[in-house]
Amino acid sequence: MSDDLFNIKVGDISFRNPIALAPMGGVTDSSFANEKAKDAGLVILGGYNLDEATQKAASEIVARGREEFESEEPLKLIENEINAVNPGPVVAVNVRSTTVEPLVEAAKVAKEAGAILEIDAHCRQKEMTDIGTGQALLADLPKLCDWIGQIKETGVTLSVKVRANVVDDIELVQQLENAGADILHLDAMKEGAGADLKLIKDIRDSTRMFIICNNSVTDIDAAKDMFSRGAEMVSVARGVLENDGLITNLVNMISAQQEDVGWYNAPKHVCRGEGDLRGLAFCCMPVKPCPVHNVIDKLGYNAQEFADTKMEFAKGTMLEYGDSTCFGSLVWCCKISKPCYLRDGVLETLGVSDSEYMNLKKELADHILDHAKKPVNAKK
Repeated sequence: MSDDLFNIKVGDISFRNPIALAPMGGVTDSSFANEKAKDAGLVILGGYNLDEATQKAASEIVARGREEFESEEPLKLIENEINAVNPGPVVAVNVRSTTVEPLVEAAKVAKEAGAILEIDAHCRQKEMTDIGTGQALLADLPKLCDWIGQIKETGVTLSVKVRANVVDDIELVQQLENAGADILHLDAMKEGAGADLKLIKDIRDSTRMFIICNNSVTDIDAAKDMFSRGAEMVSVARGVLENDGLITNLVNMISAQQEDVGWYNAPKHVCRGEGDLRGLAFCCMPVKPCPVHNVIDKLGYNAQEFADTKMEFAKGTMLEYGDSTCFGSLVWCCKISKPCYLRDGVLETLGVSDSEYMNLKKELADHILDHAKKPVNAKK
């Protein structure tokens, strides 16, 4: 398969596909990644403990029977592990510390190696939270955001891994973005309910940050549920321990979908109540009572402004055509997965493939968000 099939980027880093190996303490080292995740777009190694306090906590965790990475030279370990991953996937390192200085040094190592640094604000082991790291960082957002700012001064691409439904998630995400984080790695955990798909959608609607989603990704249907709510990437953890071929299978299936459809994480329709803001690319002309009015209001559009924005984009593209469709232009037509003989007839006449149509719709979604009167919280 082509390494540029997806065109997924964060800054100057490109991922060959949207499937990642998630970090698991004491498990996800370079050997594990090379064996289980050779086809992934991203492998996240770690978590690695950088200072004396987290190393002591890791030893205590190991003493009670859990796995953790232990090292007297964590920065050297990180450098060696990054370099030991076979070519193909992008590499990230998930790290913990009770002070910012070791994180900055780890960022320099990652930057030099062309890797991503990921702050662990996710671990909920008591030994870690008692010393103020892992999930405990979510209770001190000023400190976490200050750390992000200092780490970003190194120029590293920075991810922050967090657990959902611990604090106000929308406020959390917007503060992380404003502080300079590049990637949100979201464990979309909802106690007793698997992945919180509604929360993924709500977070997608609150940020333009790159989102990796995690939790209970054990098959392609679970991955697609997250993609259709706005995840750019999904990460796999425990599922890999139970199914050696899981990542390869997910890569193959999502790649086939991308080749056929062209927009692997296309949103659901807004009128169904499940589509995020990107779904406005598929909405009809707002001429009758419909959920679209409430959605465009979130972006500060009135009906006429929304219509003008879509038609402005369509001008000079294939979406401008379609006199025989419901509203006289493909710009108002729905997702390719929804059967429509009028739309499909125009596409056939124009010689536009399903993937070309969906790629235009993806560009349209970006155009709508970029020109909103109330823009989604974004770094410009």
